Amino acid sequence: MIPIDFHDARPIYEQVFERFRLLIVKGVLSGGERIPSVRSLAVELSVNPNTIQRAYTELEKQGYIYTQKGKGNFVSDSGELVLRYKKEILDGMKEAYHAALGLGMTEEEILEQIKGWKNHD
Repeated sequence: MIPIDFHDARPIYEQVFERFRLLIVKGVLSGGERIPSVRSLAVELSVNPNTIQRAYTELEKQGYIYTQKGKGNFVSDSGELVLRYKKEILDGMKEAYHAALGLGMTEEEILEQIKGWKNHD
């Protein structure tokens, strides 16, 4: 469910956070669904429980999960989260677009690059 790449430069907690975030916004994990406990996921991934706790804390802080005392961690309703995630992606694209224009690329060159991506994925 949550693959960890130990060669990835990102910290493990960021990888766990990002993987859960994608599973939630893609609808793989539904609102109200229970996610593994900190301890069980830490054992499954062979990482320190503090690493998983840090990822869960960030997920909760950003509204992707919520905690029910004594019951565990659950996925929040993803409707608003999907919209927020799309906005983050579009904001990043806008920033990259303006950076490319600032480097002298034309709009046509940028669009040609984007069109080429769908043929290579």
